[in-house]
Amino acid sequence: MTTNLDRFKNDLDKLITKGNDLKGAMQMDCYPKKITKQLKDHFGDKADKVITNLPSFRSEYQAWYSEAQVLIKNLLPERLLDFIRYYETPKGRKQILIENYKIEDYLQGLTLKRPFKEEIIVGPEAAIPAFLQQLAILNSVKARFESSLFDIRQLAQADLFDSELDAAMELNKHKFARPAGALAGVVLERHLGQVCESHNVKITKKNPGISVLNDALKKSDVIDLVQWRFVQQLGDIRNLCDHDKKVDPTPEQVDELISGVMKIIKTVF
Repeated sequence: MTTNLDRFKNDLDKLITKGNDLKGAMQMDCYPKKITKQLKDHFGDKADKVITNLPSFRSEYQAWYSEAQVLIKNLLPERLLDFIRYYETPKGRKQILIENYKIEDYLQGLTLKRPFKEEIIVGPEAAIPAFLQQLAILNSVKARFESSLFDIRQLAQADLFDSELDAAMELNKHKFARPAGALAGVVLERHLGQVCESHNVKITKKNPGISVLNDALKKSDVIDLVQWRFVQQLGDIRNLCDHDKKVDPTPEQVDELISGVMKIIKTVF
């Protein structure tokens, strides 16, 4: 069975390969003559094909950036802000310098020249170091995978959650809506508890339920109002499955609960 750990590794390898291709595209864009010569020296007659197969950095970077962000958030969260800073232009920036030229500037084609002259002060090539740092952060995630100190507890927990939700879907499929909803509710409760632990959100209640955990996460700004309302709605369906014996939950309500829990465990960390 393919585990979440395997999926993360495969996604990471693909992103690193794509990142290396984007690096080549960025360098070719900034130094076409120099990079073309280097490729021809290295690949000979095959250089033209290599150049043709380079991606468009401006067209394909954003998708790469978004996917890489998710992986870093999950596996190396302490470097996420650094990764973002290499992309985003600094707020309140008063002047553009080589030191503060970001990938966002590159994507906009920003070039600063001296007044009345053609001399370039800062141009797109200034973004190359920023992208190389992003690529280095992504490579450090791979190194963490290979380290014996890497804690895979959350990944193993995610695999368990996936299995339990699969079981809930099977129960609901065979018209066991109430136990299916109860099982999905347990997964949601455990996941919210894990998120509280990851963000050092203190819970004073001994056996907190979905509502208590959800409120604590919102109060600590881990989730926003939309997410809080969504979890609250899921909690209402879970309560219908667990407590209200007079009214049976419908299969559609339980489907909504299961799919909602799947969304939460993939998007709230």
